[in-house]
Order: sequence, then C-alpha cells, then structure tokens
Amino acid sequence: MRIQPLKAGVKKQPLAKRLFWLVAIWVGSVLALFVVASLFRLMMTAAGLKVH
Repeated sequence: MRIQPLKAGVKKQPLAKRLFWLVAIWVGSVLALFVVASLFRLMMTAAGLKVH
C-alpha cells in the first residue's frame, strides 16, 4: 500500500479544530487511564488489599 502525498488543492483544517481534537484525544486518554486505575483499585480492595 502506498501513501499518497496531499494534493496542492487540499486545505489544512483550521487551527482551532486541530487544537480541539488534540485536547479531546488527551482528555479521552486521561479518562481511560482513570477508569483502568479505578478498576485495578476496586479489584485490589475486593482481594483484601488495603491502601495506606
């Protein structure tokens, strides 16, 4: 599979839209990490481990 370069007539998205997606993906990844960490903490508590 070959990647085609951008054509001269294709415009880049506005800066605000690109920044929005950057922030949205970052927030989504932080929330996903929080969910995974919370699940681990819940499983550890269920197994009888205590948080100091």
